Amino acid sequence: MRIFFYLIVIIIANIVTAKFAPLELGVFIIPWGSFLIGLTFILRDMVQNKYGKKKTYLLIGMALLLSAISSYLLGDTLWIVFASAISFLVSETVDTEIYSRIKKPMHIRVLYSGTVGGVLDSTIFVIIGLSPLGAGFVPWEAVWMAILGQIFIKVTMQFAGVLVLQNSKTVKAEFAN
Repeated sequence: MRIFFYLIVIIIANIVTAKFAPLELGVFIIPWGSFLIGLTFILRDMVQNKYGKKKTYLLIGMALLLSAISSYLLGDTLWIVFASAISFLVSETVDTEIYSRIKKPMHIRVLYSGTVGGVLDSTIFVIIGLSPLGAGFVPWEAVWMAILGQIFIKVTMQFAGVLVLQNSKTVKAEFAN
């Protein structure tokens, strides 16, 4: 089930990002899919716990392909599809490596790896996909607002996920399996 949830949350994040205008929270610009990215990192960690790093990388490849196809079918420009694929590949890879190398309790590993993954995902996606370098949806003077807005939401969601992990015996048992 964890593989199914990992893949479906990625597709849902693409759908809500494509279908709804970004949330403007003060100076921040936040695609709605950003609220789900922290969850994808946690789900990927659960997959890695169960199946190991090698199979996790195969699943990341499958998820990357599904993400790119769904993004394209939802009408995203090729710049957005490309930026999404690159940011996904980098952030998921870094998250996987950090998670597997830190020798701390599970919730600390989830927090560290997901936070770094979220920062990378946000920065790469906005610069390659949304800035004038890519599709040009966000002018250079607003790029920092788009990056920081996404980072804020992704890191907040990562902290919320860690709180759930710490307080849920069911989720802790799921991570143990």
